[in-house]
Amino acid sequence: MPEEMEDMVEEEIIEEVEDDDEDMALTDEQLDEIADTAIAALKDVLKYFNVGEVTIDEYEGDEGELILDITGDDLAVLIGRHGKTLEALQFLISAITVRKIGFRFPVIIDVESYKNRQRQKLESLARSSAKKAVSQGRSVKLRPMTPYERRIIHVALRDDPRVETASEGEGMGRHVVVVPVK
Repeated sequence: MPEEMEDMVEEEIIEEVEDDDEDMALTDEQLDEIADTAIAALKDVLKYFNVGEVTIDEYEGDEGELILDITGDDLAVLIGRHGKTLEALQFLISAITVRKIGFRFPVIIDVESYKNRQRQKLESLARSSAKKAVSQGRSVKLRPMTPYERRIIHVALRDDPRVETASEGEGMGRHVVVVPVK
Protein backbone atom coordinates (compact mmCIF):
# COMPACT_ATOMS: atom_id res chain seq x y z
CA MET A 1 0.00 0.00 0.00
CA PRO A 2 1.49 3.39 -0.95
CA GLU A 3 2.62 5.52 2.02
CA GLU A 4 0.17 8.34 1.21
CA MET A 5 -2.78 5.95 1.10
CA GLU A 6 -1.71 4.33 4.37
CA ASP A 7 -1.47 7.78 6.01
CA MET A 8 -4.97 8.67 4.78
CA VAL A 9 -6.44 5.40 6.05
CA GLU A 10 -4.67 5.71 9.42
CA GLU A 11 -5.79 9.33 9.84
CA GLU A 12 -9.35 8.35 8.97
CA ILE A 13 -9.24 5.54 11.54
CA ILE A 14 -7.79 7.87 14.18
CA GLU A 15 -10.45 10.53 13.49
CA GLU A 16 -13.27 7.98 13.59
CA VAL A 17 -11.96 6.49 16.80
CA GLU A 18 -11.67 9.94 18.38
CA ASP A 19 -15.22 10.77 17.28
CA ASP A 20 -16.59 7.45 18.50
CA ASP A 21 -14.66 7.27 21.80
CA GLU A 22 -17.24 9.25 23.77
CA ASP A 23 -20.21 7.43 22.21
CA MET A 24 -18.80 3.92 22.55
CA ALA A 25 -19.65 2.10 25.78
CA LEU A 26 -18.71 -1.52 25.30
CA THR A 27 -19.56 -4.43 27.56
CA ASP A 28 -16.84 -6.61 29.05
CA GLU A 29 -17.92 -9.37 26.67
CA GLN A 30 -17.46 -7.08 23.66
CA LEU A 31 -14.05 -5.98 24.90
CA ASP A 32 -13.08 -9.63 25.38
CA GLU A 33 -14.25 -10.40 21.83
CA ILE A 34 -12.13 -7.55 20.45
CA ALA A 35 -9.08 -8.73 22.40
CA ASP A 36 -9.58 -12.38 21.42
CA THR A 37 -10.02 -11.43 17.75
CA ALA A 38 -6.92 -9.21 17.71
CA ILE A 39 -4.79 -11.77 19.57
CA ALA A 40 -5.88 -14.59 17.25
CA ALA A 41 -5.04 -12.47 14.20
CA LEU A 42 -1.67 -11.52 15.71
CA LYS A 43 -0.81 -15.15 16.48
CA ASP A 44 -1.73 -16.15 12.91
CA VAL A 45 0.53 -13.45 11.45
CA LEU A 46 3.42 -14.18 13.84
CA LYS A 47 3.58 -17.75 12.49
CA TYR A 48 5.23 -16.26 9.38
CA PHE A 49 8.06 -14.69 11.39
CA ASN A 50 10.87 -16.75 12.85
CA VAL A 51 10.53 -15.36 16.38
CA GLY A 52 10.13 -18.52 18.44
CA GLU A 53 8.01 -18.59 21.56
CA VAL A 54 6.31 -15.29 22.38
CA THR A 55 3.98 -13.97 25.06
CA ILE A 56 1.22 -11.49 24.25
CA ASP A 57 0.17 -9.32 27.19
CA GLU A 58 -3.03 -7.33 26.82
CA TYR A 59 -3.92 -4.20 28.73
CA GLU A 60 -5.92 -1.01 28.40
CA GLY A 61 -4.09 2.14 27.40
CA ASP A 62 -4.51 5.64 28.83
CA GLU A 63 -7.18 6.50 26.26
CA GLY A 64 -9.13 3.25 26.41
CA GLU A 65 -7.31 1.56 23.56
CA LEU A 66 -6.40 -2.14 23.63
CA ILE A 67 -2.64 -2.62 23.78
CA LEU A 68 -1.11 -5.97 22.86
CA ASP A 69 2.54 -6.13 23.93
CA ILE A 70 4.60 -8.97 22.46
CA THR A 71 7.55 -10.24 24.50
CA GLY A 72 10.04 -12.97 23.74
CA ASP A 73 13.52 -13.62 22.37
CA ASP A 74 14.94 -11.90 19.28
CA LEU A 75 11.95 -9.75 18.35
CA ALA A 76 13.87 -7.00 16.53
CA VAL A 77 12.51 -8.36 13.23
CA LEU A 78 9.00 -7.37 14.41
CA ILE A 79 10.07 -3.78 15.06
CA GLY A 80 12.10 -3.25 11.89
CA ARG A 81 14.06 -0.16 10.97
CA HIS A 82 12.62 2.87 12.77
CA GLY A 83 9.56 0.80 13.74
CA LYS A 84 8.33 0.41 10.14
CA THR A 85 7.62 -3.32 10.43
CA LEU A 86 5.78 -2.75 13.70
CA GLU A 87 3.67 -0.02 12.03
CA ALA A 88 2.76 -2.41 9.21
CA LEU A 89 1.97 -5.19 11.70
CA GLN A 90 -0.32 -2.87 13.66
CA PHE A 91 -2.04 -1.71 10.46
CA LEU A 92 -2.63 -5.32 9.39
CA ILE A 93 -3.95 -6.49 12.77
CA SER A 94 -6.20 -3.42 13.08
CA ALA A 95 -7.63 -4.02 9.60
CA ILE A 96 -8.29 -7.71 10.33
CA THR A 97 -9.90 -6.88 13.68
CA VAL A 98 -12.16 -4.19 12.18
CA ARG A 99 -13.28 -6.54 9.43
CA LYS A 100 -14.06 -9.38 11.88
CA ILE A 101 -15.83 -7.38 14.61
CA GLY A 102 -17.60 -4.97 12.25
CA PHE A 103 -16.55 -1.67 13.81
CA ARG A 104 -13.40 0.29 14.59
CA PHE A 105 -11.76 -0.01 17.98
CA PRO A 106 -8.21 1.21 18.70
CA VAL A 107 -5.82 -1.75 18.89
CA ILE A 108 -2.16 -0.97 19.46
CA ILE A 109 0.51 -3.60 18.79
CA ASP A 110 3.75 -3.15 20.72
CA VAL A 111 6.95 -5.19 20.98
CA GLU A 112 8.66 -5.25 24.37
CA SER A 113 7.25 -1.76 25.11
CA TYR A 114 9.06 -0.22 22.11
CA LYS A 115 6.11 2.06 21.35
CA ASN A 116 5.81 3.06 24.99
CA ARG A 117 9.45 4.19 24.98
CA GLN A 118 8.91 6.00 21.66
CA ARG A 119 5.75 7.63 23.05
CA GLN A 120 7.69 8.93 26.07
CA LYS A 121 10.34 10.40 23.74
CA LEU A 122 7.66 12.07 21.60
CA GLU A 123 5.87 13.49 24.65
CA SER A 124 9.18 14.91 25.87
CA LEU A 125 9.78 16.39 22.39
CA ALA A 126 6.29 17.91 22.48
CA ARG A 127 6.89 19.56 25.87
CA SER A 128 10.31 20.92 24.89
CA SER A 129 8.92 22.21 21.56
CA ALA A 130 6.10 23.98 23.39
CA LYS A 131 8.59 25.56 25.78
CA LYS A 132 10.75 26.67 22.85
CA ALA A 133 7.76 28.07 20.91
CA VAL A 134 6.63 30.10 23.93
CA SER A 135 10.10 31.35 24.90
CA GLN A 136 11.01 32.35 21.32
CA GLY A 137 7.53 33.61 20.48
CA ARG A 138 7.43 31.75 17.16
CA SER A 139 6.19 28.50 15.66
CA VAL A 140 8.31 25.37 15.96
CA LYS A 141 8.18 22.92 13.06
CA LEU A 142 8.86 19.29 14.00
CA ARG A 143 10.32 16.57 11.76
CA PRO A 144 7.98 14.61 9.48
CA MET A 145 6.09 11.94 11.42
CA THR A 146 3.63 9.12 10.94
CA PRO A 147 -0.04 9.76 11.77
CA TYR A 148 0.40 7.83 15.04
CA GLU A 149 3.42 9.95 16.05
CA ARG A 150 1.66 13.20 15.13
CA ARG A 151 -1.34 12.18 17.22
CA ILE A 152 0.94 11.65 20.24
CA ILE A 153 2.26 15.21 19.85
CA HIS A 154 -1.26 16.66 19.48
CA VAL A 155 -2.56 14.74 22.52
CA ALA A 156 0.49 15.65 24.64
CA LEU A 157 -0.11 19.37 24.04
CA ARG A 158 -3.91 19.58 23.81
CA ASP A 159 -4.25 20.73 27.44
CA ASP A 160 -1.35 23.22 27.27
CA PRO A 161 -3.00 26.67 27.08
CA ARG A 162 0.27 28.29 25.90
CA VAL A 163 0.32 26.56 22.51
CA GLU A 164 -1.75 25.12 19.69
CA THR A 165 -0.71 22.35 17.30
CA ALA A 166 -1.43 21.76 13.64
CA SER A 167 -0.39 19.16 11.07
CA GLU A 168 1.01 20.55 7.83
CA GLY A 169 2.43 19.12 4.64
CA GLU A 170 1.50 16.04 2.68
CA GLY A 171 2.45 12.38 2.53
CA MET A 172 5.80 11.51 4.01
CA GLY A 173 6.54 15.20 4.63
CA ARG A 174 3.55 15.72 6.96
CA HIS A 175 4.68 17.23 10.25
CA VAL A 176 3.40 18.98 13.38
CA VAL A 177 3.83 22.70 13.98
CA VAL A 178 3.66 23.97 17.56
CA VAL A 179 2.34 27.54 17.61
CA PRO A 180 2.44 29.86 20.65
CA VAL A 181 -0.94 31.35 21.61
CA LYS A 182 -0.82 35.14 21.57
